[in-house]
Amino acid sequence: MPRPRAELKAELEAEAARLIEDALAWNEQAEAPTLTDIEDHVLKFRKVLGERLAQALVEAQPSVEPVRVGCPQCGRPMHQKRRRQRRRVESRVGPVPLQRAYYYCEHCRAGIFPPGPAVESRGPVVE
Repeated sequence: MPRPRAELKAELEAEAARLIEDALAWNEQAEAPTLTDIEDHVLKFRKVLGERLAQALVEAQPSVEPVRVGCPQCGRPMHQKRRRQRRRVESRVGPVPLQRAYYYCEHCRAGIFPPGPAVESRGPVVE
């Protein structure tokens, strides 16, 4: 069940506030940082916050499992082998955990971990 919006918003705002505080403290302690130094620090900030926001939005999506999965090799119906598996998918903003069912073809002995329609994977699944 997705967490309440207000709770998620408060958590994300607290994470952003912590990162901003860290950036301001770094800026006060850095002796004559170059533009490259500042850019590097801001890019780290953007990466951490972007990954966290993407993770929160994915986790807030309802899980939708396919009704029927066909084997990509032979076309026969695949069977759900395990109830739900957690995997990290490399997204454009960084790794995002997904939880999906694992399907297995008895004939080909192939297994897949399909993404649900709410989440489109654009990168390889990393175990």
